[in-house]
Amino acid sequence: MLLTVVIFLPLLAAAVLLAAPRLGGRTAIGVWVAAAAADLALIGWMWWRFDPGSGTSGVVDGLAYEVDLQWIPTVDAGYHIGVDGLSLPLLALTGVLFLACAVYSLREPDRPRTYAALFLFLQTACLGTFASLDLILFFVFFDLTIVGMYFVIAGWGHGNARRSALKFFLYTFIGSLALLIGFIGLFLGSDERTFDMVALAENPPLADSPLAGGLVLLAIGLGLAVKTPLFPFHTWLPDAHTDAPAAGSAVLAGILLKLGTYGFVRIAMPILPDAWQRWAMVAVVVGVISVLWGAFVALAQTDVKRMIAYTSVNHMGYVLLGLGAAGLVASADEGARTVATVGAMYQMVSHGLLTGALFLLSGWLWSHGHTYAFDRWGGLARPAPVFAACLAIAAFGSLGLPGFSGFIAEFQVFTGALQATPIATVIAVVGILVTAGLFLLALQRLLTGDTTAPSEVPSDGDLPARADEQLSGGDGGAATAVRPRTVTRIRDLRGHEMAAIVPLLALALVLGLLPRVLLDVLEPAAAAVVELVAR
Repeated sequence: MLLTVVIFLPLLAAAVLLAAPRLGGRTAIGVWVAAAAADLALIGWMWWRFDPGSGTSGVVDGLAYEVDLQWIPTVDAGYHIGVDGLSLPLLALTGVLFLACAVYSLREPDRPRTYAALFLFLQTACLGTFASLDLILFFVFFDLTIVGMYFVIAGWGHGNARRSALKFFLYTFIGSLALLIGFIGLFLGSDERTFDMVALAENPPLADSPLAGGLVLLAIGLGLAVKTPLFPFHTWLPDAHTDAPAAGSAVLAGILLKLGTYGFVRIAMPILPDAWQRWAMVAVVVGVISVLWGAFVALAQTDVKRMIAYTSVNHMGYVLLGLGAAGLVASADEGARTVATVGAMYQMVSHGLLTGALFLLSGWLWSHGHTYAFDRWGGLARPAPVFAACLAIAAFGSLGLPGFSGFIAEFQVFTGALQATPIATVIAVVGILVTAGLFLLALQRLLTGDTTAPSEVPSDGDLPARADEQLSGGDGGAATAVRPRTVTRIRDLRGHEMAAIVPLLALALVLGLLPRVLLDVLEPAAAAVVELVAR
């Protein structure tokens, strides 16, 4: 029952907060921090006791902390949860990032009790999705994440937050309906008439019906592509990120996007192996387009947060490239396809850490000037050296610099995919060059030159400015026009902000220097998925 406690402990803490209206202010956030820390400690205990070599058949064997209770017996849907090498790293990532967001929000002034309760609810939904081994249970938790994030954006966002939240909800909810149709297709196509993922992976449905299998894969793929998001289903992402609060953006990019890519490796690949083999090249092409589109569009942005949002499309493209290469059985040997799959999973964890840190850092810009526009900021390295150092580390990690987790992930994706699809892989490498250019350009704009900041910067009584203010066009995400001004002092990252961001960057560095920590867990599970796909 340990896994059940891990999943529902945040929800229990949320219920306590809602039932105790006197727990306001920092006390409410303190409850959130305590619950998130306790949950992460339990996940760490699960990791410590987990034996990655206990099974080598993916979702069929090697499950730990498994619970299987009857729920809807007429369709054989149950409360079936468990942990293996695919889900455990993402459960750990969820625990780490939600704790970081809780610490970051220690000074949240706007309805902190409800804010904390909503994030705790969202944490339970994310953990439940990653732990689910039943399609209906997966769908329930999957949809609850949409509801939770909608209220986070609409209630605590800025700019056109309600419009962006509605756009996010409509896009992802329609995608989830396509996903449900695909799940029903798996149920109807199975001999056992079940929604249990383990049973479906042992005896794949629709193996003798290529057309039906392709249509079911299309429905599941559409639902997951919207959530990931992949080109051309990504258009909800920039607006949602730009208008969401910093912690909301960190969770949206770091965790919720992984629900889509995790669905491919957990559901589509092992349960529809024949269909995945037939349509793997389509996945590769979509992945490469997402890599290039995300990189080039990010390069053109004048808004820091929109730029980071588009890099998520780019990085998720690498994930799909690796997973698509795993399905090209006739073009690559099992070893190469396993490496590509491991790289894709590694990229999910790496992106969550680094992009989560980037979005929390972007919150510093909003709290100081209520704008993310590049032309309103400059020379921040001198007055805010800690912010500048953290931003530089996160940017270099995201562009795949050796020594960081991003390099390990992208290197394995390209190494594994090169044998299966050399042309697509070489084209995708261009995305790394563009990503490097856009991050270096962003660092140059924000950190170098004269120290300038918007005229609405909160002074805290100690932000004197010189009289060389000039009007600047564009709204940069701000509700009112602001003017850049040269300043002599800007408050650097505070203690709670550093306590939230620095551990994320440290973990990305550890996974870049000591990859075996994660690879020992991922490799057996990835090899099992590749074996299932090749049946």
